[in-house]
Amino acid sequence: MSGSEIERGQIVAGSLSASAPSKSADAAREVHRELHRELHTWRPGAEGLYDPALEKDSCGVGFIANIKGRKSHQIVSDALNILCNLEHRGAVGADPRFGDGAGILVQIPHAFFERKAAEIGFQLPEPGEYAIGALFMPKDTAWRKVIQSIIADQIKAEGMMLLGWRDVPSDNSSLGVTVKPTEPYHMQVFIGRNGLAKTEDEFERRLYILRKSISQAIYQRRDRGMAGYYPCSMSCRTVIYKGMFLADQLGKYYADLHEPDFESALALVHQRFSTNTFPTWSLAHPYRMIAHNGEINTLRGNVNWMAARQASVSSDLYGKDINRLWPISYEGQSDTACFDNALEFLVQGGYSLPHAVMMMIPEAWAGNPLMDERRRAFYEYHAALMEPWDGPAAIAFTDGRQIGATLDRNGLRPARYLVTRDDRIVMASEMGVLKIPEDEIVTKWRLQPGKMLLADLEQGRLIPDDEIKAALAKSHPYREWLGRTQIQLEELPDAKTQGVRSNLPLLDRQQAFGYSQEDINILMTPMASTGEEATGSMGNDAPISALSDRPKQLFTYFKQNFAQVTNPPIDPIREELVMSLVSIIGPRPNLFDLEGLADTKRLEVRQPILTDADLEKIRSIGEIAESHFKSRTLDTTFHAGLGAAGMEQVLDELCARAEGAVREGVNIIILSDRMVGSDRIPIPSLLACAAVHHHLIRTGLRTSVGIVVESGEPREVHHFACLAGYGAEAINPYLAFETIVAMKDRLPVPLEDYEIVKRYIKSIGKGLLKVMSKMGISTYQSYCGAQIFDAVGLKADFVAKYFAGTHTRIEGVGLSEIAEETTRRHADAFGDALVYKSALDVGGEYAYRTRGEDHAWTAESVSTLQHAVRGNSRERYQSFARILNEQSERLLTLRGLFRIKSADEDKRKPVPLAQVEPAKDIVKRFATGAMSFGSISREAHTTLAIAMNRIGGKSNTGEGGEESDRFKPLP
Repeated sequence: MSGSEIERGQIVAGSLSASAPSKSADAAREVHRELHRELHTWRPGAEGLYDPALEKDSCGVGFIANIKGRKSHQIVSDALNILCNLEHRGAVGADPRFGDGAGILVQIPHAFFERKAAEIGFQLPEPGEYAIGALFMPKDTAWRKVIQSIIADQIKAEGMMLLGWRDVPSDNSSLGVTVKPTEPYHMQVFIGRNGLAKTEDEFERRLYILRKSISQAIYQRRDRGMAGYYPCSMSCRTVIYKGMFLADQLGKYYADLHEPDFESALALVHQRFSTNTFPTWSLAHPYRMIAHNGEINTLRGNVNWMAARQASVSSDLYGKDINRLWPISYEGQSDTACFDNALEFLVQGGYSLPHAVMMMIPEAWAGNPLMDERRRAFYEYHAALMEPWDGPAAIAFTDGRQIGATLDRNGLRPARYLVTRDDRIVMASEMGVLKIPEDEIVTKWRLQPGKMLLADLEQGRLIPDDEIKAALAKSHPYREWLGRTQIQLEELPDAKTQGVRSNLPLLDRQQAFGYSQEDINILMTPMASTGEEATGSMGNDAPISALSDRPKQLFTYFKQNFAQVTNPPIDPIREELVMSLVSIIGPRPNLFDLEGLADTKRLEVRQPILTDADLEKIRSIGEIAESHFKSRTLDTTFHAGLGAAGMEQVLDELCARAEGAVREGVNIIILSDRMVGSDRIPIPSLLACAAVHHHLIRTGLRTSVGIVVESGEPREVHHFACLAGYGAEAINPYLAFETIVAMKDRLPVPLEDYEIVKRYIKSIGKGLLKVMSKMGISTYQSYCGAQIFDAVGLKADFVAKYFAGTHTRIEGVGLSEIAEETTRRHADAFGDALVYKSALDVGGEYAYRTRGEDHAWTAESVSTLQHAVRGNSRERYQSFARILNEQSERLLTLRGLFRIKSADEDKRKPVPLAQVEPAKDIVKRFATGAMSFGSISREAHTTLAIAMNRIGGKSNTGEGGEESDRFKPLP
């Protein structure tokens, strides 16, 4: 977008308010998100640069259990000690008694609650015949009664029996003054089975449905007075006590935990350390089945794919009640809450606890040649059922009968355990959380990457990882099921027909898609000749796309996220064995097809970049794959006569065509811009892909179809990463292939066409692994649809419609500007301008070029600075400063958009100078960043230190140290 088209102050920090209630799916989701936030979390909504969805945490987790299932109060007492010894893994606010959250999950202590119920005036049946709901409630008595009435009505409607209520005693004297105002009222509701369920498992399932029904009924009221309601747990096996505590405050707050008959055979504890968040009572762990230390970095994609299954999933166990469970996860929940919701959904739907965990966090199997064939078949089969929840994670889990833990495939979070002679197992983020004499310990070890630790209290034994996975792998003939449902693209015969090839000159098409000389010379040449990405130095002094005067590709408005909070990145070279580019194209099978009865076929590719021949196989797949698939190519170009104003209508029509195709039985859609020409303008491939992807999610059809992008636009790794992040299961960059083959005579080494394409694809694959590794993501399946990007310089409404769920901190251009840039590129390509007749645009992104992109550092600015330094010239320095200031005025930087308003403009009264600190005192608070010697030039490094010393500020050399002649102060 032209910088001159943006007035100062027009680009503002993005914020999205809740939509008004409407019948549309988007509005409904927004209402759910806002109500969930207000009713459950007490967090502020997105405002300015803050967005609650960006919150992260890093925590301490642990559990203790008696492997033989013997209940005792000592287990609970020891668990509280473990929690206190994990306190250093939690966080303390400015108020020293303000904690980020702590909690404990235990088995229901029947004797304790039987005694308490009798004191209140009602009788409890035998264990397993009743359940306890642990609830956070509003402090307001009237609203509390309203919620109690709703809960009672829902219990009756579900055919269960309301046995009674209990006010949970609490002592908030240890809480900080900033915590007390947020404190909820604590209640427990007792629910009788009432003969409804034949088994305990069925009772748990009915309780799960009941809890969701209660939440839906409360949401439908949309009363802000109900803020504070949150169901910590509702189970016939377990009960949770948690809150916004420091570790040692949990036991002080809940008197129940110290009663001698408060007994359990297991206890799961967690101390939360939230980073960049607003700690709340509901965000404390444990959740209903898990406690977690780490980050689920693929969360957005996982939540999207789970929502997309709504229209296609069915379950014999849930029956028609499955429609009452959606949404499985509410918008705005934490990664742990979403993981817990999905795990609970799977377990209550019929999967065993370890089975569900293995589906969600599979170990590295694709690149492990030593793995047992049955286990490999298990993981390969389930890869089509559930995309991995990827990221660094140590997750402890329990259903009240089994308790265990697992690590992510890379082992990026610590977890250690020990077993004692008296059949106790202790697992925690570190050793030493409980004082146990060495002679009582029979086993001491660590949880390894991708491995699982499981104690089955009903069987009374610790089950090894190999036994767990071998048993599940043998439970069904997964290899046979794969043979019936899996089709490998590389094993299919070549298509009988060749695709349509354009007769237009290569140069015209390159210009239509925004190719530049830099793209070919700097980026694509090394990729085609060496199979490696081009390397360059850090730093980018070009303006962001929204401020550029030149037409920009939509890809450039999206910036890759990286794990900057707590997650160590993966090394995609040394840890290549745990990473995978395998992609599955086509419809996804029913998530609850537990017996492998479905005949849904899956098309698997080893990596997502398709050659032209690969694409023709997919285009003709109905003929060569025995009609198991039906593909359709959708044209993503539009008539030039419609101009920029026609793009929105064209996008709507494209989405409608995609929806219609899926409803007609098409299960692979190819979004193609091959029809580009002098009278056909291509929709930006990222916009077309994201628009169709999200439209199909909203209509519940996304899991019924695969999306393949056939485009001349993508050519560098970032382009492919963006397309993958917004739903492309495979990509054919046909124009990039034509370009690198056409320049083979200019390559450093002579290569055949096939080898050039092979090396280019290899470089893209390695680049994608590197991009994924920055977020701790190991598989392309996890990355596909994960949307791990921030939009920079795009309007919030544009992002919300076509890139739903993507964060936009800085707004700017919208669809009209993107369309204008697209049509401008097309006009340049097929127009009469002489400058484009014989050569590509110079580009100028990576180095300053005449007629190229603007840069902060130009030949003039560098030369002026050098003369100022070498000649110690004030005049030269002032010239240098003037050049930089003019660049801000030309809107090369975001700060150039800001202007300090005068007191007269705002009718403000100036502060008297007598009340303002002298400049000599203000500058004492100035500080330079911790830059190691060598990170910048010696001249710059020493000049900064001298400047800070002169004004009395602070300079820092960083961990790299400093020159030895600076050890002694100057005279």
